[in-house]
Amino acid sequence: MSRAAVRQRYLEINGVHPMTAEDDAYVTKQFRVLDELCAEHGRDADEVRSLILANKLPVPSYLRSDGAEMVPTDYFALADQVGIDALQGWFVAHWADVAEGNEEWKAYLSGQYVCLHSVSPATIRRKGELIEAIDAAVDPVEAKPFVDELDALEPEFTGYDRLRFGGPVSRDTHITAYRRN
Repeated sequence: MSRAAVRQRYLEINGVHPMTAEDDAYVTKQFRVLDELCAEHGRDADEVRSLILANKLPVPSYLRSDGAEMVPTDYFALADQVGIDALQGWFVAHWADVAEGNEEWKAYLSGQYVCLHSVSPATIRRKGELIEAIDAAVDPVEAKPFVDELDALEPEFTGYDRLRFGGPVSRDTHITAYRRN
């Protein structure tokens, strides 16, 4: 039941897009199967799915074409650091504007922060600062240190990501495009 409900939530957030063999290979290399990660951490996968449905943990980042729920390797890091019940308040408190913090919390719960090797308030904020600095740069030379730092924060993306996000991703617009100039 909860597996089907998590899948439904995932599809509501991301839409229905095909995962290619290349997408599956990338996701398998970069992410972990939820059931396997739960077993390694001594967690019951169905309880974790209940936490996902209760908006206490993020939706999986991907559903592989075989249906496997794929999550980041550090999926439990923030919850382990501050506790499930304190996580939302701790997370939102990283933004001076509570409304912005709540929006970032919703984005975090969506599982769509596949643009960062490690998802935390600090890396989310830093990515935003770097994109602003790149956009404000007068020329590619001025932008280079920001582009390099953003490159270190972001993994590659899949073709699937470009479908679900409706076009180019931040790597395309703020790393690859700048390096072409």
